[in-house]
Amino acid sequence: MMPFDSYETVVGLECHVQLMTNTKLFSPAKNNYGDAPNENVDVVDLGLPGVLPVMNQQVVDFAVRLGLALNCEIHPVSEFSRKHYFYPDLPKGYQISQFDKPICTGGHLDIEVDGETKRIGITRIHIEEDAGKNIHIEGGNTSLCDYNRAGTPLLEVVSEPDFRSGEEAMVYYRTLRQICMYLGICDGNLQEGSMRADANVSVRKHGVEAFGQRTETKNINSPKYLMQAVHYESRRQVIELEDGRSIQQETRLWDPNLKETRSMRSKEDAQDYRYFPDPDLLPLIVSSEKVSAVQANLPELPAAKKARLMQLGITEDNAGVLCEEATTASYFEAALSGHNNAKGISNWVVNDVLRFMKSASNTSDGESIDLASCPIPAPHIGELVRLIDEKVITGKIAKDVFAEMEKEPSQSPQAIVDTKGWKVERDTGKLEQVISQILGQHPDEVEKYRGGKTKVFGFFVGQVMRETKGQADPSDVNSLLKQKLEV
Repeated sequence: MMPFDSYETVVGLECHVQLMTNTKLFSPAKNNYGDAPNENVDVVDLGLPGVLPVMNQQVVDFAVRLGLALNCEIHPVSEFSRKHYFYPDLPKGYQISQFDKPICTGGHLDIEVDGETKRIGITRIHIEEDAGKNIHIEGGNTSLCDYNRAGTPLLEVVSEPDFRSGEEAMVYYRTLRQICMYLGICDGNLQEGSMRADANVSVRKHGVEAFGQRTETKNINSPKYLMQAVHYESRRQVIELEDGRSIQQETRLWDPNLKETRSMRSKEDAQDYRYFPDPDLLPLIVSSEKVSAVQANLPELPAAKKARLMQLGITEDNAGVLCEEATTASYFEAALSGHNNAKGISNWVVNDVLRFMKSASNTSDGESIDLASCPIPAPHIGELVRLIDEKVITGKIAKDVFAEMEKEPSQSPQAIVDTKGWKVERDTGKLEQVISQILGQHPDEVEKYRGGKTKVFGFFVGQVMRETKGQADPSDVNSLLKQKLEV
């Protein structure tokens, strides 16, 4: 039996964030996912002779925005370098990146794992361009190249090796994605590869300070897969070491079907890439005025928003769900603008609106739900809660109203209540007649109640609510029932 518990897992992450710019990093070609292969390719992307790269200013703004959100130092001067390697998806034969002088360094990100707060160090954030995409023909001996993605602007966020489990890596990746979406710099679409993580994993005996030999598992887009890859790779390395073999420095891939990592190639060191400053690009200058302007326009970030929502009386669980996606938070805020009952509205958004959207979009467990496309207007949820609070309708009727809103989202709750005649019955005389009739139909239950078996009271409430089709106010029903039963 392998002594897994005697080893400690050590993980550092390199997360690539694809930026939502209209054009690429150094060319005027469109930055648009899903277009026909090689439709968005410029001479700069292909590195044709005589062409020069021109910096996309919005990329700099986005880099500063993320750097500030992650508590980094923004350097007034940074430089671009050429990173050389020869793959078919890299048409220039080098990638423009930042090497020894990145734009941001020395930040941190706090994550919540099992009720504990852990601070993860951020080594650096640097700007770089993406490579193209190789498409391998299944069953054939041909590969195709799509250069639409070549030159797409990326921010690479490099963490310190502060993770000690796959769970911590997963939470960090989710939290970073959340922040990038709140900042408006990345759409967070994991299925389209808008974010990808490389996991550097090693193991060491507990109590040993020196790091073990690490491997790098590349291009993991799912937080769940990241957790699984770290867990598998750490156990694999323990088995290797316990069997007397050494860990090879290599690049590995995660196979989500087999739930295992597999070797891809030997890992390159920095000198293998032959970095040198790009002669076609001047040093990147970021003024203090630029940093101050970006700082002044930062949005409320997820942790701060969650804390604020909890101060409004929303439970921690509901606040976490509302803040998980920027579109969900925006939907909730829009609903709250029409009626000031944060707790009530949060319950409807979390329990009913998200359920409706999950069903309507066939979203599987673990996938994000985009409320930006919700057909039910957010103010209608505020209106629905207002009708409950003002006792125009009961909670039971509200569920029926919401079911009608699912069928025809353009209908307002008030219009549905008026059309259906679902207002709470306020005629006390009529309600007394209903109660008297029900008590007369159930003399045995009346005697049980008067004999001290008060649990039968709930039976009478249910009968009255059924007879009134849920339109009686439960507090009125309780009060009148007690008067009649305790005569």
